[in-house]
Amino acid sequence: MNVQMVTTALELPGHDVVRNIGVVRGIVVRSRSIVGSFLGGLQTILGGNITIYTNLCEQTRKDAFQIMCVQAEKHGANAIIAMRYDATEIMGGVTEVLCYGTAVVVKPIVVQP
Repeated sequence: MNVQMVTTALELPGHDVVRNIGVVRGIVVRSRSIVGSFLGGLQTILGGNITIYTNLCEQTRKDAFQIMCVQAEKHGANAIIAMRYDATEIMGGVTEVLCYGTAVVVKPIVVQP
């Protein structure tokens, strides 16, 4: 069984939750490299989008999301509802990204003709 649907909503339209498995999470702790910090510093001088940090943040979120989905799959879920992200700076240049939600088993609602 694979996690096929992930939503920030509290329900999946057209589906009934038949089993609530519980909270699942993916945690990634990342630091900036010396090169990344240097290039990011240069981009701040020029202004605009600091792409090196944007890419680092996006990859970190993807990794945390994937870890959460794997945890849900291990527990037999086929969906995750109420998914959220959280980030905390642990120390200068080191950040934890947490992706969490409620793992559930859902089935499509069958409409009788």
